[in-house]
Amino acid sequence: MTTNGSAKRIRIKVGGIQLEAELKGTRTAEELYRALPAEGPLNVWGEEFYFKIPGVKDHRETATTQVKVGDVAFWGAGQVLAIFFGRTPMSMGADPVPADRVNVVGRVVGDAAALRQAMNASTIRVERIEQGSSIG
Repeated sequence: MTTNGSAKRIRIKVGGIQLEAELKGTRTAEELYRALPAEGPLNVWGEEFYFKIPGVKDHRETATTQVKVGDVAFWGAGQVLAIFFGRTPMSMGADPVPADRVNVVGRVVGDAAALRQAMNASTIRVERIEQGSSIG
């Protein structure tokens, strides 16, 4: 559910890169939003960043292996949030392919490929963007 007609947004900070993502109106996305802020060691798998966020229940509303560049997904089995910004080791074409079914919970606003500039970062932070606040 959205508040005052707008979708909930999160901020992703990795290396010197900062992006926003818009969350879907699913229960898993809501659980993720409530669990934020979260910070942890950054894991890289091809052009996918992921890290563990404990305490989020995966309701598997959109469990799939079909993802696109810019998708933000939650893998419940590993309690991991994944951000896809290009090809992964399982890709056969241009689209990323997750190692297992993931629940797509949102989408990066703007160019997710900007995350390529943060490949050597060691940590990632994801935080809520409170409704009605905009930081320039």
